[in-house]
Formats: sequence, structure tokens, C-alpha cells
Amino acid sequence: MTDTPSEKGGSRRRTKRAIIGIGIVLLPAAAQTQGSSYTTYGTVGLIDIPTAQSAEDAELAATYSRFGNTARSTLSFQITPRLAGSFRYSKIEDFSTGGALFDRSFDLRYRVLDETPSRPAIAVGLQDFIGTGVYSGEYIVATKSFSPRLTFSGGIGWGRLASYKGFSNPLGALDDRFDSRPDRDVGRGGEVEATGWFRGDAALFGGVAWAATDKLTLKAEYSSDAYLSESRAGSFEHKSPFNFGVDYQVRDNVNLQAHYLYGSELGFTVSLLTNPRRPAANGGTGTAPLPVQRRAPGAASDLGWTQVAGVRPSLRKQTDALLASDGMALEAMTIGAQAATVHIRNDRYLARPEAIGRSARILTRVLPASVETFTIVPVENGIALSAITLNRSDIENLEHAPDGAWQSYARADIADAADSLEGASYDADTYPKLTWSLGPYLNASYFDPDEPVRVNAGLRLQGRYDIAPGWFVSGSVEQRVVGNIGDADRPSDSVIPRVRSESALYAREGETSLEHLTLAHYFRPGEDFYGRVTAGYLESQFGGVSSEVLWKPVASRLALGAEVNYAVQRDFDQGFGFRDYEVATGHLSAYYDFGNGYLGQVDAGRYLAGDYGATFTLDRVFANGWSVGAYATLTDVSFDDFGEGSFDKGLRFTVPLSHILGKPTDDTYKAVIQPLTRDGGARLKVRDRLYDSVRSYHTPEMKDNWGRFWR
Repeated sequence: MTDTPSEKGGSRRRTKRAIIGIGIVLLPAAAQTQGSSYTTYGTVGLIDIPTAQSAEDAELAATYSRFGNTARSTLSFQITPRLAGSFRYSKIEDFSTGGALFDRSFDLRYRVLDETPSRPAIAVGLQDFIGTGVYSGEYIVATKSFSPRLTFSGGIGWGRLASYKGFSNPLGALDDRFDSRPDRDVGRGGEVEATGWFRGDAALFGGVAWAATDKLTLKAEYSSDAYLSESRAGSFEHKSPFNFGVDYQVRDNVNLQAHYLYGSELGFTVSLLTNPRRPAANGGTGTAPLPVQRRAPGAASDLGWTQVAGVRPSLRKQTDALLASDGMALEAMTIGAQAATVHIRNDRYLARPEAIGRSARILTRVLPASVETFTIVPVENGIALSAITLNRSDIENLEHAPDGAWQSYARADIADAADSLEGASYDADTYPKLTWSLGPYLNASYFDPDEPVRVNAGLRLQGRYDIAPGWFVSGSVEQRVVGNIGDADRPSDSVIPRVRSESALYAREGETSLEHLTLAHYFRPGEDFYGRVTAGYLESQFGGVSSEVLWKPVASRLALGAEVNYAVQRDFDQGFGFRDYEVATGHLSAYYDFGNGYLGQVDAGRYLAGDYGATFTLDRVFANGWSVGAYATLTDVSFDDFGEGSFDKGLRFTVPLSHILGKPTDDTYKAVIQPLTRDGGARLKVRDRLYDSVRSYHTPEMKDNWGRFWR
């Protein structure tokens, strides 16, 4: 997709900020093996052409390349061992009389065959298959290693990859339609035009890579890309199809490449790599869990403690203190002669079984010997999410067993906890409770043609007042001290209600802004059901009332939800006032855990601009809290009315800060990359929707993370 200089700059700011932010979190990722080599396009390959090689499964790469008048920033992800995807943001200076061209593009590449001693690896790729087609092309490429250090690649390309020394398409022997390539209907961009794939002239490309040392690789290639558009604009000179490069591995996750391209240009590429499956820091600096305290033989039959006055408040106080020292909190507790139930709040351990295991160890040190059964109930926002029941004898016997993690999971019972709070006692200090913080914030904007970098900085005051279980008030106020993000003055050209495309006005007028102020109630309507109602200033641009119900059995991979909202657009100054636009929105949602970390989600309903449609999302979630995903929204707004980009789509990332810091924390960094921010397919941004918090304590997710039970 392409940004012209007349386009509103908000989406560019978010896109570049997200790419740079993700690049920053990749920097500490030293605990990883040598990564792949990436091209100027940010895909696995030689210099400017692809190869059939694949990155390691789940490898995430942020690359930046520059040569001549072209700069490209790319995020690439190895979605499966064979399938890779890339998102690219490019700037081509002096592209036309209108000035620079800003272009967004998506790539997909699938490795069809693995390399064997007798055959090469073979891959098929689509380059810039969604967008205006500036870089559009398709290819089939083969790669063969002739020694551990010497690799040859060769392939055939179409589209842009057939712009130099092209010849008649060999696929024309199958069907005459392959002989010609239809002109691309650029329009608003953002459309998938599969009718042109692998059509028109074809051309050959190839190259070689030689690893001179473990860190230094020399490359040479013959490219079939003539850079016709750039050459016609007079900003690029294509003198030769040959490119030469040097790739140096600065450290395990950082590669620096230098190139001599097309007989006329010098360039460089920087790649930052990480793999969500591995931590950035080996080991960790978190505190070790308390050891299990075994009971003395015969002690389990002693019930004398049940007759001691005040023993239960004392046990509750001891449990609360030990949980607090381990980064958790005691919500409620019920103690019987042979069984106890504790409700905990976990704000430290992103791997939920780690919190359960540490809580169980604490209970062995606090509770009398006769208490054999522990039921641990995690609570978020005042609602019980599941009930994990463990036998104390199993905890004592399995702590140091070679397969203790698996055996403890097999013997645990994970069930619904809808009625678990009945009869539970709360400490007097639990509710009400006020928490708050005051600190700096920094927002940066990039890629605005008028101002390459814009920055806002100031102070943020945020707080939360827990009134009673499931009831709380939360809010956040920002005071801008310095900044120029609001100086952007590109008006929206949207022809549908402007529910998101005037974000620049909110940034300009919200010097002192009420980011949100809400009253929320979370509750359990019944077994397998969860509910939420939130009212107030829901987000920076809308206030109103949001309600949600989720059906999610503990052991089910399927969840169903319904959300109904009444929203009123807020004033640009983000104070207490509202504008003259209101809308009722709502969605029916289906969530499914496909296994192996793949989560699918479909949301169908009415959006903020009054349009009807559906959003399709697929995420790959890792046991350590990482997630990488993509979404697309199609509504009854026509592509022309939607504007540039044609429909809403994007990528989203969640990075656990424990991956970087090497110590346990529940905090995460989240980024969403939208090629464009338009009004069609826009949803209300409500905090703490139900599914993510509920899913994390249910069987599929808990099973995937149970290996950390004894950590």
C-alpha cells in the first residue's frame, strides 16, 4: 500500500514506531543460534534476490536497508517451518513529480521441498501481493548446498522479477492466459489481485554465497529486476544485473551487510533477529521458590489445631505474607480440617503454572499437616478463572522427580471455579484498595513527509480503586510537556463517519488529556460463563458503556463471546465533553485454539462507523508469552469509500518483558502495525476484554506451560 504526500500521517507514525519498537526489543536477544541472512527486501536470500532457504521456525527479523534513493524497513516472521511472511515499509525518493513514494507491501513464501543430498530445496514466493504493486512479483527458486560453506541458488521470476532480460512465459504451454500479464488496477491499493500471478514474461535469476569464516559470508548474484520505475524517474541508474555483497555477523542476532548494486549503487542492510521460543537471557534473576516442606510421619492425623482459637486468621496472614514476598497476593481463603482453598492474584508470573506451583509450595509450609488437598483459584479483576486441585502428598513426592512436571499435571484437577468464592473469607485490608503511579511517558512519530520525526513527552498519572470483588474504578491522565505530534495538519478525506481518521486532532488538542476513566464490574453469571460491564470514558476517542459475556469451558479449545456497546465520540481535547456522534456497536466472537500455539478468532458485527462485517485473526502464541499475529477486517464499506488500503488489516505483536529482563514480570510490550488507519472496520478499544485473561488459566494453555510448575 502506498502513502502519497497528501495522505494523513497518523498511520505512518504508528507503523514506523511499531517497527522501531520491535527492533529495540530484538536487540537484547543474544541467547540464540546464528540466524539467517536477509536481503534488501528483508526476506531470506542473497543480496536483492530470494533463495529457497527458510529461517529457523519462529525466527522474527527486523531489517533496514538503504541504497541509492531507496530505504526499506521490514519485519519478517517464520510462521511455520515452511511458511514465512513479511511486512515492508519503503520510501523511494524522487519517485515522481509528486516527490517521494511511501509504500507498504506484504510478502509470503512457502518452501515446497526440503533439500536432500540429491535435490535442492524449492520455494514459491509472492512479493508485494497486497498493495499497489510497486514491488509486485512471483518466483520459484531452488537452493543447493555443495559444501557446508558453499551454496548456489537459481530461480525464475515474474512481474518485477522479470523486468530484465525477460522471455516468453513457459507456463503458457499450459494455458494461453499465462502469456500476458494484466495491468494492475492500483485503485486505492490493498487488494489481492491473484489473476495476475505468474503471468506475463518470465526471467531467470541466481547467485552464490560462500561462508569464508563463521562470521563472514561473501555473496554474488545475477538479478532479473531492472528497477524500471526508479530508472524512468531518473533517480536510479541500472548499469548491470550483477550485485556483490559482504555479510558480517556482528553478534548472534545482529548482521551487517554491505553491497554494490547494479553497477551504480553502494548500500547496506542491518538485520536484528530473535526467536520467541527462546529467552533472551539464559537463566534469570528472579527469586528461587520456597522448597516444599514435607510432613513428619503420622502428622497428618493430628487435628488438634482445629480447636485453637484464632488459628485460621493467623494461617491466612502467614499465607498472605509469603505470597506477597513472591509477587502475588491472597484474595480469599477457606480452611478446613483436610482441605483448603486459596484465591490468589498473580501479577508477576506470565507462565501461569509457575504461580500455581509456587503457591502450592507456600501452602506446604503454612497449612497444618492434616490439610491434604489444596485448591488454588487464580483471580483476575475479582472473578475466579479456574480451580486447580492438588494433593499435598503429590507435591511432596514429585518435587525432585525426573518427570515431576508431567506427573504433577497428570494428577492435578483443573475445573471451573464459578462458585468457589461462596463462603470464602476476605482479609479486612483486601477491599477497598487504592493503587496509583506517576511517571513520564514518551510518544514518537516517524515517516511524516513534512517532519520525519515528531515527539511528545510528558507525565502520566494513573490509578485504580478496587471497591469490592469484581468492582473497580480506573483512570489515567496525561499532561504533555513538550512535543510536536499535534503539529501535523493533514485533514481526513473520509466519506464515512470519521471515527479514527481524525486522530491527529486528538493529539493536537489533548495537551491535558483524560485518557480513560471507567467503572467496571466483572462477574460469573454461571458455570463456564464470564461477564463484564464497563462504563465511562472508555478510551481516548470514545466514551459510553460496554458489556460482554464469554462462554469458555475450562477444558475446551472453543470459546464464544458476545459484546454490545453504546459509544459516543469524545471531544478532541479529551476532556469531559462529547461530540455529536453516537453509535451502537457489537460483535459475536468465536475463538479456537488449534494447538501448537495457533489461535484463531472471528468477530462479526457492527463497527464504530456503523458498517457491518467481520474481523479474522490468527495468532501464534508461545509458551513464554510471545505472540505474533495478523488480522483482516472486511465490512460492507466499499473499497472506494474505505479509501487508500481498501480494507483494514495489520500485524500485532506481544513481547513479554521477562524475555528481555531475565526476571519474572507480568508486563508485556504490545504493538499493532496497521498499514493505514481509516474509519472502516474500526472497533472500540475496551480495556481488559475477557478472553485473554480467562484462557491463560484454562487447560489448553496451562498444559502448554506446565513445565514451569516447579520453577
